[in-house]
Amino acid sequence: MTFDVTVSGSDIVFPCEPDETVLDAAERAGFSIPYSCRKGVCSTCEGGLVAGELRVRGQGLARGPATRVLLCQARPCSPVEIAPKRIVQRAAPMRKVITTKVHRLTRPNADVVVLHLRFPSGVRAKFQAGQYLKVLMDDGDSRNYSMANAPHESDGVQLHIRHVPGGRFSEGVLAGLEKGDTLNVELPYGEFSLDEEVDHPVILLGTGTGMAPLKSIIEDQIKRGGSRPMHLFWGHATATTCTSATCRHNGPGACPGSASLRCFPSPSQAGPAAPVGCTARFSRITPTWVPIKCMPAVIRS
Repeated sequence: MTFDVTVSGSDIVFPCEPDETVLDAAERAGFSIPYSCRKGVCSTCEGGLVAGELRVRGQGLARGPATRVLLCQARPCSPVEIAPKRIVQRAAPMRKVITTKVHRLTRPNADVVVLHLRFPSGVRAKFQAGQYLKVLMDDGDSRNYSMANAPHESDGVQLHIRHVPGGRFSEGVLAGLEKGDTLNVELPYGEFSLDEEVDHPVILLGTGTGMAPLKSIIEDQIKRGGSRPMHLFWGHATATTCTSATCRHNGPGACPGSASLRCFPSPSQAGPAAPVGCTARFSRITPTWVPIKCMPAVIRS
């Protein structure tokens, strides 16, 4: 039996199957609700349940009115009325499942693997800079990784994978991968991308392998000749754990590939290999609200 999902305060109504999440149903109907991990971890998709009942994985049965409902894990038991943080009309995503081949594995440091995957000949995948993919495992589980390459490099993907002790993929599957092995991936996912309708200056903040989507955004802007001022602050444990030779060599300052980009590699532990002038130490910064000139919001450092 299909249930109707009504969005509070609007005329939006869309159908949802009992075994389908509210987030998936919204996308299928051509609507976008904020999300990130789709695993019930990040809380980006949290919204309100005004009326009705939802089965929420990890939360149990939710009855309206309720708050902080994970819409990526919520399946209807009745017609429901929801209050998401935001919902906009958008074309349903055109995702692909592609069997890729391992092209290259490199280790910029002891804890990170840069995995290059190639698509079959003639296969391309469209995505936006900043989006991620799912690596599909044999038992039906999956792992999410941001694509570090820019969209114009559409014949494959580059993933930055941090070693997690006991991690099923990073310590299990990845350890046995060799050139020529295959991995199934599904893409694209995610809403982390630049708003091209505005030209405000951009501040990019990331730590460790969180640099991957930022790298995609930066390289995409360089490729397209973008002129928006961008400042990259990249936190990592020490200069030797920085995964970019460019940042290690040049230190803070203008990026040689773009006059509008300035890079500030920021190790949290000082040392002889730290780039000259790196004074921002992410792990020691006291959280504070910092107003950014020309930006419509504030960023928490």
